Amino acid sequence: MKINLLSSVAKEGEKVTQIIHFKDGTRKTIHGIITSTIETGKFTKFNCQDGRMIMVNDDNVNRIETFGN
Repeated sequence: MKINLLSSVAKEGEKVTQIIHFKDGTRKTIHGIITSTIETGKFTKFNCQDGRMIMVNDDNVNRIETFGN
């Protein structure tokens, strides 16, 4: 059973772009994230409109920038 944690990211729209800044200095831009699929935990998981499912280990992240599409 999936519990909607009412992520504040959903306020930006149904689909967003995120720039994830990792502790090692790299960053990844991910387009088309479906905000209703975001699940948080040790690994944050979400689906993209192109069919990808992405899992990010939160321990490796400094910050995330979010933009509405």
